[in-house]
Amino acid sequence: MSHISLLGPDEPSPVEVVGEQRGAPFVILCDHAGRRLPRALGSLGLSADALETHIAWDLGAADVARRLADALDAPLFLQRYSRLAIDCNRPLSAPDSIPVTSGGISIPGNQRLSRAQSEARAQAIFAPYHARISTLLAERPRYALVTVHSFTPELHGEHRPFHAGVLYERDTRLAAPMLSLLRQEPGLLVGDNEPYQASAATDYAIIEHGERRGAPYVELEVRQDLVADEAGQALWAERFARLLRIASSAFHS
Repeated sequence: MSHISLLGPDEPSPVEVVGEQRGAPFVILCDHAGRRLPRALGSLGLSADALETHIAWDLGAADVARRLADALDAPLFLQRYSRLAIDCNRPLSAPDSIPVTSGGISIPGNQRLSRAQSEARAQAIFAPYHARISTLLAERPRYALVTVHSFTPELHGEHRPFHAGVLYERDTRLAAPMLSLLRQEPGLLVGDNEPYQASAATDYAIIEHGERRGAPYVELEVRQDLVADEAGQALWAERFARLLRIASSAFHS
């Protein structure tokens, strides 16, 4: 399968950009915003119900990211295609870059792919998404990167008690104050690199566009049942915006 045949001329670009010319020091990413699949991949052998679930995208994350970007007057990049086609927040070398299973569900259309098939997905979706981000960041000598994700209340039978999580690798200029500020919010249990541990082996966006560029960054995770409706999305976007302004004041003053 070639790059040309993977996405038809009438299929959308993998990246939606909102407010590219906005002047705020923040840049917002939502790597798992959409659940669209390229027409050439069909349904990957999955039911319509399965493609509505968290294995396909981060429920609520795109709406939180849109509200957050509006509140901060920041440019926003949203990835339209499902992480089941290719995960734009995984290094291409990661075992789950194109997952063969997710959430205990086998993905028939991802089994035994040839190198050419895998490369076609990377060229059509992963590469243009990150290239568009890199182009904007190259024009901004100073910025703070924020990525927005959501996680399930339970995974493999294990309850996840956190309301939110703050993820980072080595640079904690933004992550540390955000973690402290979120933990001061009444009634919140906030994970420190929980419910996921960020690393160069398992994460791509904050590593490539934050850590390696020497820019302050944070990956914000919020439990998906808390952002399942507009009220929850508005509440968390307002909270993140308010605290990000405070957390970033030291290096944007």
